[in-house]
Amino acid sequence: MKLSIVVVSYNVSTYLKQCLQSVEKALEGIEAEVFVVDNCSTDDSVSMVKRSFPWVRLIENKKNVGFARANNIAIRQASGEYVLLLNPDTVVGEDTLRKATDFMDVHTKAGGAGVMMHNEDGTRAPESRRALPTPWVSFLKMMGCTRRYYMSHLSWDEPGRIEVISGAFCLLRRKALDEVGLLDEDFFMYGEDIDLSYRLMKGGWENWYLPYPITHYKGRSTQKTDYRYVHIFYQAMLIFFRKHYSHLSVFYTIPIKTAIYFRAGIALMDILRKKLHL
Repeated sequence: MKLSIVVVSYNVSTYLKQCLQSVEKALEGIEAEVFVVDNCSTDDSVSMVKRSFPWVRLIENKKNVGFARANNIAIRQASGEYVLLLNPDTVVGEDTLRKATDFMDVHTKAGGAGVMMHNEDGTRAPESRRALPTPWVSFLKMMGCTRRYYMSHLSWDEPGRIEVISGAFCLLRRKALDEVGLLDEDFFMYGEDIDLSYRLMKGGWENWYLPYPITHYKGRSTQKTDYRYVHIFYQAMLIFFRKHYSHLSVFYTIPIKTAIYFRAGIALMDILRKKLHL
């Protein structure tokens, strides 16, 4: 089988339906299987999939096990030469899956690939191309200098080597996954795509940006205006930093950890301010 697609969903029935409709159209002529892993949604996601997409392999978790673990459950059952991790709040271009897998067929050192993500308003999402958040790159980003982090020197219209593939559309070669391992389940949500991208590079594989479109209704699959989001997001940053950069001297580690806590504090203050003004 050429392609296995894994969509992890939690209370986004409308977006999930839209996503699966686009996937069904984009898969014409491709031997593929599609998994939806539902993380114990309380809306009609499960019944909608059963009713409208009976060809989808539905996995119903009894609790919200997080993004990484839910993906891994399906990946272990998948049989495709390639595995695509796809957010439910995305719409895939009609030729995107075919062109992306064709690219991977030709570029045998490509362990993973991301694509040109468009925001809801049609603008191109800068996180389509990202660099590893090394201490220096992270410091620059936190200071508002994002050119290096978003690899802005790359052309939007040509394939290019990148360092981090977005988890919203993460096309992976199964052979590479077998070598470097699945998603790290220490990450409940956020950061697991950065960690996997880094492990692919350390394993000798290449990560690529491909100029094939999807639309990403960014944030629709998560709630980014509550305290739990802030905790999970910045905790993921700390997990990644401790896993990959704990060997550095305190000269580097203390400023970065301080900056992470500082940014988390600002985010919490902003949420509190907005709630007080409701």
